[in-house]
Amino acid sequence: MAETDRSIRQLKGVGEKRAALFCKLGIDSVDALLRHYPRDYKDWSHPCPVFSDNLERVCCVRVKLLTPVRAHYIRQGMTLYRFTAADASGPVTVTFFNTRFLATRLHAGETYLLCGKMIGGPTRRELASPEIQPADFTGMQPVYRTTAGLSSRQIEATVRAALPHLPDDPLPDRLREEEGLCTLREALFNIHFPPDEAALSRARKRLIFEELFLLQAGLLCLRQKTEARTAAVFSEDFTAEFAAALPFALTGAQRRAIGECMADLRRPRPMNRLLQGDVGSGKTAVAAALCYSCAKNGFQAAVMAPTELLAEQHYATFSKLLSGAGVRVALLTGSTPPAQKRKIKTALADGSLDLVIGTHALIVETVTFDRLGLVVTDEQHRFGVAQRAALAAKGNNPHRLVMSATPIPRTLALMIYGELDVSVIDEYPKGRQKIQSYAVSTALRERVYGFIKRHLDAGRQGYIICPLVEEGETDTGLVPAETYYQNIAAGAFANYRVGLLHGKLPPREKDRVMRAFAAGEIQLLVATTVIEVGIDVPNAAILVVENAERFGLSQLHQLRGRIGRGQWASSCVFLSDARNEDAVYRLRTLCKTQDGFEIAQADLKLRGPGDFLGRRQHGLPELKIADLTTDLDLMQRAGARAKALLRADPTLQKPEHAALAREIERMFSENFST
Repeated sequence: MAETDRSIRQLKGVGEKRAALFCKLGIDSVDALLRHYPRDYKDWSHPCPVFSDNLERVCCVRVKLLTPVRAHYIRQGMTLYRFTAADASGPVTVTFFNTRFLATRLHAGETYLLCGKMIGGPTRRELASPEIQPADFTGMQPVYRTTAGLSSRQIEATVRAALPHLPDDPLPDRLREEEGLCTLREALFNIHFPPDEAALSRARKRLIFEELFLLQAGLLCLRQKTEARTAAVFSEDFTAEFAAALPFALTGAQRRAIGECMADLRRPRPMNRLLQGDVGSGKTAVAAALCYSCAKNGFQAAVMAPTELLAEQHYATFSKLLSGAGVRVALLTGSTPPAQKRKIKTALADGSLDLVIGTHALIVETVTFDRLGLVVTDEQHRFGVAQRAALAAKGNNPHRLVMSATPIPRTLALMIYGELDVSVIDEYPKGRQKIQSYAVSTALRERVYGFIKRHLDAGRQGYIICPLVEEGETDTGLVPAETYYQNIAAGAFANYRVGLLHGKLPPREKDRVMRAFAAGEIQLLVATTVIEVGIDVPNAAILVVENAERFGLSQLHQLRGRIGRGQWASSCVFLSDARNEDAVYRLRTLCKTQDGFEIAQADLKLRGPGDFLGRRQHGLPELKIADLTTDLDLMQRAGARAKALLRADPTLQKPEHAALAREIERMFSENFST
C-alpha cells in the first residue's frame, strides 16, 4: 500500500472525531487530503493601506498598535476585546470576541499584519476578528473548503503533516519535461503553500494537466476494454430499405447519424456510441433504422427506457415503424402479465423475437437472448454504469447505442463519454413546431392564466411547472406544487380538468396521472420537473414555469421540450421576478433560441462542468482543479499525450508507467469494477 493510500488517521493530530469530520469532506486518505486543494488564498505579501478602496473586501493591512488590548464584559460568557491600530493612511478599530490570549500576545507600539473584511465608511475603518501574523510574515495562506467543526486553519495544519508523505509522480519524467511541467512534489507544496503567484501558477498548470491527462488516459483504457471482437458483425446495411418504407423523409442529420452507426456495426469490434439530439430531433427513428438492420442481419435488439410509460411509447413507435416490415417486436416491463412475460422470455431465448423494448425488467437474470446484437439505452443518464453493462452482458459483446436528449457541448461530451463515439442530430424533422417563449413578471400572472385558458378552450392541453412539491421543503416562501394545484383547481381553473404530478406520488398514482393526461382526460397538469423526461403528448401546446429563476438553463429547455410536439403552434412562459444578472441572462437566452446545444454551451459557461452534469449521472471521477470551460488547450494537449503514450504502451506495463497505471486505476475504481 502506497503511503498516500494510508488512512488519514495515521497523521499526527487526527483522531477518530477529526477523521469523521474529514470524511464529511470526502477525505479518508493522505492522498485525498493532499488533493483537497485550497479554494482561495490570503495574500499577506501585499498589504494595502487602511484607507484605500477596500471597503466590504477581505484585505491585509500592516499596522502599529496604538492602544493596549482592552476587555469589555458584555454579558456572562461573552467578552469583547478591542484595540486601535494605524498605518500612515489612518486608524482602524479592531474587535475580537472571547479571545483572551490576544491580550497577552499583542503589545502596543508593535507592528502586525491583520487580514479580514474591512468595514466602515469614508472617515472610519473597522476589522472584526481578523487573522493576525507577525509584521515580517510573507506568502499566501491557503483557504480550504470546510465543514462544521473543522476550520481552514486545522485543515492547513493537517496538510502540513501530510506533505512529507508524497505519492509517486504519475507523469513519466520525459513527458513532464517535454511539457515544461514541474514535479509533483513541487506542485503539491506550491498549490497548498505558494510563496508567490508565479509558483502558484506553475503548480496549477502542472496539476490541471495531470488531472486531464489521467482522465483521458483512463477513458482510453476503458475503451480498450470494450474493443474485444463482437459476435455481431452486420454484413449488410438495410438503411435504404428502411427509409423507403417510412411515411416521412429522414433529415440529413438523421441520415448522417445512421451512417456513422452502420459503419461501426459492420466492423468486428462492438459499437459504443452516444446519440445526442435535442428533444424532438428524431433519435427514435435513428434507433429504429439500426434495429431494422439488426433484425435483417439475423440478430436481436433490445431497447431499455427509464420508465414504463416511456417504454410503452417506444413500443408503439417502433411497432408502427417496423412491424409492417416483418420485424417481430415485444414489450417487457414490470407490469407485463406473468403469462405474457413467460411467452416473451421464451421467444427471446429461442430467437423467434427480433426486438424487445422494456425497462429494468430486461436485465433480470431470467431474461436470455439467442443472438443479442444491439443494445439501445434511452435517456442513458437515468441508468448506472452497471445497469447498462448488465444488459450488454446478455450478449457476446453486442453493439451499444446510448441516446440522450440532454444537449451537451461536444467538447464536454467527448470528455464525459470518452469511451464512446459521439453522433449528433442537430436538425429538426419537418413539421416540428417552433415554440414561442416569453419571460414575464408575476405581475402579469392573471394575463398568463387567460393565455392558458385560450389554449385549453381551443382543445389543447398545458403544463404549469412548480419548483417545489410540498410545504416544508424550504423557507424561501415559494408556493409548492400541491398548494398551487389546490389553489388553481378551486380558483382560476375551477371549470377545467386539472391534475397534479410530482415525484413523491406513489408510482401507481404517478402512472395513472400521466396516462390520464396523455389520454386528454386532464387538460392542465400542475407538475414538478418529474415531467422533464416524459411522454409524447402532441396535444400539449402551452407550458408555464413558475419561479423560472430556480431552474438551470438546460433544465428549462428540457421542460420546454414537452410541448410543440404536434401540429399546434406552442408557447412557453417563464414567470420570474428575479433581477440578478445570471437569471436574466438565462431567461433571455431561452427566449432567443431553441438550439439545445447553444443553450447547453451557455449553461456550461454559467455553472461549470461540475454542476452542469453531476457525477452521479456519468460515473466519472470529479475534476478537482481542471475547468473544461477554460482549460481546453491543456485538455487537448493532455489528450494527445495520453493517446501517444497508450499507443506505445497499451497496457501500461513499462516500469516507468507503474505509478500512472496505479493512479488511473484509483481514479476510475468505480468504472473498472463494473
